[in-house]
Amino acid sequence: MNTPAELKYTKTHEWISGDGGSCLIGITDYAQDQLGSLVFINLPMEGDELTAGEAFCDVESVKAASDVIAPVSGTVAEVNEELADAPEKLNEDPYGAWICRVEDYTPGEELMDAEAYAAFCEEEQE
Repeated sequence: MNTPAELKYTKTHEWISGDGGSCLIGITDYAQDQLGSLVFINLPMEGDELTAGEAFCDVESVKAASDVIAPVSGTVAEVNEELADAPEKLNEDPYGAWICRVEDYTPGEELMDAEAYAAFCEEEQE
């Protein structure tokens, strides 16, 4: 399982990469592996308000449908439109295929570093 050290992670398997002013959000390698081949993503819209801990989009795979939970509160500034036509990019490169960029964000309560997230995923598999 790939868990880049520079990212923060949630217990619902989203990642966040932030520079202070804005952040990118995506799903983790673990999440895409558990879901299987993704065939659809219901993307948020620019201008949508996210609330940490609440669903902001959903993905469908050949195995299941799953909500994507916001790791931060803030405003969607940009959406990765490429995913609408090619949701499999989330399987191919889960850390390159971000879902949206959020501005003026406030992190949710439980963001983990890579080491803590890897340990959490190992516990979840037991």
